[in-house]
Amino acid sequence: MLTKDKAICMRAVDYSETSQIVTFFTKANGKVGAIAKGSKRSKSAFDGPIEMLSYGEIVLSDPTREKLATLTEFRQQNFTHLIDDFFAFNCCLFAAELLNKLTHDNDPHPGLFDSFLNFLENINENQASNAEHRDILSLLILFQLTLLSEIGLMPVLNACANCKTQNAILNTQYEFYFSSSANGIICRDCEASFPDKIKLSKHAAACLTDLKQIIKAPDRTLREIEKILTSHFTELLGHRPKMAKHILKG
Repeated sequence: MLTKDKAICMRAVDYSETSQIVTFFTKANGKVGAIAKGSKRSKSAFDGPIEMLSYGEIVLSDPTREKLATLTEFRQQNFTHLIDDFFAFNCCLFAAELLNKLTHDNDPHPGLFDSFLNFLENINENQASNAEHRDILSLLILFQLTLLSEIGLMPVLNACANCKTQNAILNTQYEFYFSSSANGIICRDCEASFPDKIKLSKHAAACLTDLKQIIKAPDRTLREIEKILTSHFTELLGHRPKMAKHILKG
């Protein structure tokens, strides 16, 4: 039985001289691995080799019955402006890496699929209008937080993750910290209990407690937040994401 779905390519590696192993994030079936036989031939059913971050409708064998499905059709649509800037492209690859690592095979998240597609579309549009790196970074941060929320790992940002006190978070005179082991922001009264804590600037704390501020935050604040999120993803994965080094130096 064949399955039709909307899909974004998160990973593509060569399997042979003519074929590829591809990992898709799909709307109805979640993460799916497939072999694309003959995809690297000049005349293939996939409009040429399958490209990272390409998007379109796929047809493949039932992914719930096989560990590696067989891809039979894929009409690729490429985001043509993503490669105009290395930083923007690396941000997209970083998002794809996190999505691939933190989701499970055949576990649908249609809302997360839409968020990832919107993220790619927004960056593509920003690149077409020569957007600044801070604009791209703000979009990455918002997607990373959406990813954590969708998979049930959203950090506590509206109160102290330990004592649950909201007043401390609302008081801008307090010192704030982020702790991965606490899974969120912690107040100054609780910080001593969390050796992994990272002190937050007032601007970063304000953005994390009110996510609407992220889109207009200055570059310095965004880089501080991204450094904290990268540290948090490192703890969640048990290793540092490969693409992280390209973002923090970008």
